[in-house]
Amino acid sequence: MVRRLPFFFILIFFFTGAIGQDTAYQWKASSNKIDEKTYELVFKSNGNPNWQLFAANQSINDAPAVTLEFRDSSIKIVPTFEQDGESKKIISAIFDNASFNIYEGPFTIKAKVQFPSNVPASLSGKLLYFYGKGDAFYPGSLEFTVPLKGGVTDSIRIKIESFDLKNPVSNAGDDGTAGKSLWGIFLLGLLGGFIALLTPCVFPMIPLTVSFFTKQAANRSKGIANAMLYGFFIFLIYILLSLPFHFVGGNNPEILNNISTNVWLNLTFFAIFVVFAISFFGYFEITLPGAAANTVNAKSGIGNIAGIFFMALTLAIVSFSCTGPILGSLLVGALSSDGGPMQLTFGMGGFGFGLALPFAIFALFPGWLHSLPKSGGWMNSVKVVLGFLELAMAVKFFSNADLVKQWGLLKRETFIGIWVVLGILILLYLFGKIKFPHDSPVKKYSKPRITFIVLFAAATLYLIPGLTNTKWANLRLISGFPPPLCYSLYSHPVNCEKGIEPLRDYEEAVRVAKKENKPILIDFTGWACVNCRRMEENVWTDQRVHDLMRNEFIVVSLYVDERRLLPVTKQFTYTTKTGTAKKIVTVGDRWATFQSENFDAVSQPQYATVSPDEKILTRTKAYTPNPVAFAQWLQAGIDAFKQLKAQSLTDK
Repeated sequence: MVRRLPFFFILIFFFTGAIGQDTAYQWKASSNKIDEKTYELVFKSNGNPNWQLFAANQSINDAPAVTLEFRDSSIKIVPTFEQDGESKKIISAIFDNASFNIYEGPFTIKAKVQFPSNVPASLSGKLLYFYGKGDAFYPGSLEFTVPLKGGVTDSIRIKIESFDLKNPVSNAGDDGTAGKSLWGIFLLGLLGGFIALLTPCVFPMIPLTVSFFTKQAANRSKGIANAMLYGFFIFLIYILLSLPFHFVGGNNPEILNNISTNVWLNLTFFAIFVVFAISFFGYFEITLPGAAANTVNAKSGIGNIAGIFFMALTLAIVSFSCTGPILGSLLVGALSSDGGPMQLTFGMGGFGFGLALPFAIFALFPGWLHSLPKSGGWMNSVKVVLGFLELAMAVKFFSNADLVKQWGLLKRETFIGIWVVLGILILLYLFGKIKFPHDSPVKKYSKPRITFIVLFAAATLYLIPGLTNTKWANLRLISGFPPPLCYSLYSHPVNCEKGIEPLRDYEEAVRVAKKENKPILIDFTGWACVNCRRMEENVWTDQRVHDLMRNEFIVVSLYVDERRLLPVTKQFTYTTKTGTAKKIVTVGDRWATFQSENFDAVSQPQYATVSPDEKILTRTKAYTPNPVAFAQWLQAGIDAFKQLKAQSLTDK
């Protein structure tokens, strides 16, 4: 049986998508027009004396040595490449002495592409190739954008010049959305830290470590100070772990949102959470390399302050088999929510604070150590229950991918059904009917076990009506976590509200608003957005909110994670107000950039009210679970629109 599983393979898999293109070769990309629908792409390189590039039009273990990729599958690639340059033949020992043509000096690769209809003004794609030397062999890639002579780009507006975010007609709304939920995330991290304390990797360390500090110090006050410093260093270490994420993406504020809605990353998170669950069930351990723990532990005896720091770092490393999955959940949750790296910092800080607090408290009051329950099999039960909860979270990430792609694989009732099954399995485990490798026999039901049995029984019973096609299927307590009410197995779900049918295109909304002389309500949303679903299911259905949205506004929902490709003539590279070049390829790219450029926000949901002549009526509104407050903001938008119309008449 596999006992230990290095965590680094997860980190490598996670960050693979963030690795940039290969830098072994310097390229120049250009294009030549052949006829109205055919173009030649030209890739030139001076080569690299340290490497050998495998020429095109040959296979390496059944894989083409050089390929072209475009996101638009309608572009036809002529399979045979033209090549210029001095090539030579080599025998490769790593591929069973097969012979290959390679380039060591300057070379040119040419490829012909054909467009089925309109030709865009520019074309973006990726050139994939292989290079190596001796026993070394690597894949390389070049992301390119080349202009196409005679091509056209349909005009797409991103920045609306008439929008003045700082001077709306009415000041009703939010001053800003940043930081609103940070302390809530801190509390969730704190809860995660408290849960981690109950695991067998951490709990036995509390009395051991506190006793060490209080007994080894020359006096009690010194021992207390050392234990407090130890706790502070635990807190600091988890804060430091979050800092690299503040540098991810540079000037692209939408990168974390793109990560959270990326289909393949959500499927990766699904797989990771399943691995976490199996680890918690006791079939293997997720650990950092033993060399790291040994090195840090060796340094824990040097100096006073430095030694205490390395003791705290040792705890973080050796407890990783228990804290890693909880931390992974926290990391993924923060990346999938609105605040990005700052939320992650607050969450990690809360987690570290939750772990550190007992060491400080019991150092101040060492007599309380006797009140701690003894270590035992109950700690493994905590891990196993956490394993089932990790599986529940895994289902959520698979659902995110399913919703973004609209596959229809995990409808609402299927999602809830899986959660019901997991709830039943937790109950069977707590009753002792299911056992895992490190479980002790359940000889009697303790009060905490009975409490958790009641808790999970109530939760499971609450979920069961969600499987039916009745009014009771609207499970408001978990609103937003399962797929939407309309994403149902039933052909006519009774809870699917169809009173408001938002438009999906801003330009269309402007045209309709001018025709009907109504203000526009912009709903920045996403398929994988939990709070968006909560608003739609719990706030939009409020009678007053419903009436205002349906009768007084032209509602347009802009999905920032919509992966549907724009027509090739509408794809282009946009320069943001920060000077960053961003490719607008999908519908989601367009609306995410539209939101960040015009409303200085990348979180969803966000609501904005705009007049037909594109004047901002109110400040924007973020997630507002109170229907009365949201209705008041909508009314402020209507009043601002009336004020604007009256002012327009006066000016005439």
